[in-house]
Amino acid sequence: MAYTATNPYNGEVIQEFTDTTDKEIEDLLDKAESYYQKAKRVDFAKRADLLNRLAGEFEAHLEDYARLSSTNMGKLIGESRTEVNKIVNYARYFATQGPAFLQPKNYDKLSVGSTAHVEFSSIGIVLAVEPWNFPFTQVMRVFAPNFILGNPVILKHASIVPQAAQAFEKACQKVGIPEGAFANIFATHDQIDKIIDDPRVQGFALTGSEQAGSNLAAKATKNLMKTTLELGGTDIFAVLDDADIDKAAKDAAQARLANAGQVCTAAKRYLVSDKIYDEFLDKVKKEFDTYQAGNPLNEETTLAPLSSQSAKEKLQEQVEKVVAGGSKILYGNLNVDEGPGFQFSPIILTGMERNNPMYDEELFGPVAQIYRFSSEDEMINLANDSRHGLGGAIYTADVKHGNQLATKIETGQVAINQVLDEQAEVPFGGVKSSGYGRELSDWGIYEFANIKTVLN
Repeated sequence: MAYTATNPYNGEVIQEFTDTTDKEIEDLLDKAESYYQKAKRVDFAKRADLLNRLAGEFEAHLEDYARLSSTNMGKLIGESRTEVNKIVNYARYFATQGPAFLQPKNYDKLSVGSTAHVEFSSIGIVLAVEPWNFPFTQVMRVFAPNFILGNPVILKHASIVPQAAQAFEKACQKVGIPEGAFANIFATHDQIDKIIDDPRVQGFALTGSEQAGSNLAAKATKNLMKTTLELGGTDIFAVLDDADIDKAAKDAAQARLANAGQVCTAAKRYLVSDKIYDEFLDKVKKEFDTYQAGNPLNEETTLAPLSSQSAKEKLQEQVEKVVAGGSKILYGNLNVDEGPGFQFSPIILTGMERNNPMYDEELFGPVAQIYRFSSEDEMINLANDSRHGLGGAIYTADVKHGNQLATKIETGQVAINQVLDEQAEVPFGGVKSSGYGRELSDWGIYEFANIKTVLN
């Protein structure tokens, strides 16, 4: 079965799902198109009420949804609760702010002396192809703004989190989200290609690998379809010599090991000033020591397993290539097997030179790289010497100076003295090979809107 829920802690199969048939997909597209046409006549505020109800459903049954996240992809139960709380926040944010964002905007004193206004409307069906690492967050980031706007969303979720995908759909049905506004499909690659070719589908949102993004975006572009892509990164965690080293070390461990390191904006490259390098490395090793693998449903566990056997095997192979390419392991043991499932022992690597075959590859798991820098120019060059540009963090006692450095970092977001985390109120996305387009905030709601100018 392509869509299978397997517990990452012990490798046991929980439930298998059959693929959605071609006929079922065609029926869902018909229903989505019908909803799109009907929604044009519905006020934004009416959909906001339903979105608030959806938030209430997730909030009222938080523990049930959190357990699905933990058993489907291995997230720590505490992290799973945080994720469900986050989607409650996202839904309520767009329910509250969405209608205001979509009010017409007036433009006066035009060069020819007339006036104009811009109005916002839906464009049609949006196909969302989403990853497993945040099985609820990724879906709500696309669904909430598009639902307010009036765009129906069809979800093709990752094959290892089918229960979470199904649960999101059932939650929508439970609170009265209209038929056609949201549908989950267990689709094959060929079926996704056909959906992209359907002229009723006008938007395509993907969070995933560079390869998947490149392939599917090319097909969407062939059909002149609007797309947004978030394709991961090699985010930096820069520590200047005036930083609070204790805080930086603690945050550095969290920023790399949360969600077992399976976060696009995780701190993948530590860039540390020569002056404090040894002290920082010693302290971050001690922080790594405090993370203990175990059952994600156990409140005492602090390090989750990887999401799947294939994820574990891929990361193992990547680290082996890193070492074969001349890097050294400063912390951890590549040959440690932590348990019966897909656990992976944390590792810190050094000596990653430009000629290493894995230099610019994303290591998706609890594996950090550490670099020294002797000047801020060197730090900026290291930070930007990547085909990726998603996020990053800078630690310094001088926040103003940190902001000045952030301006020079080629990414979609930078955090100062804090672990980078997405927020509903600000846009999220990257540049270069990390993708394009933005989710969340007002920027996210306009991505799949018809922004229409009316001249008077």
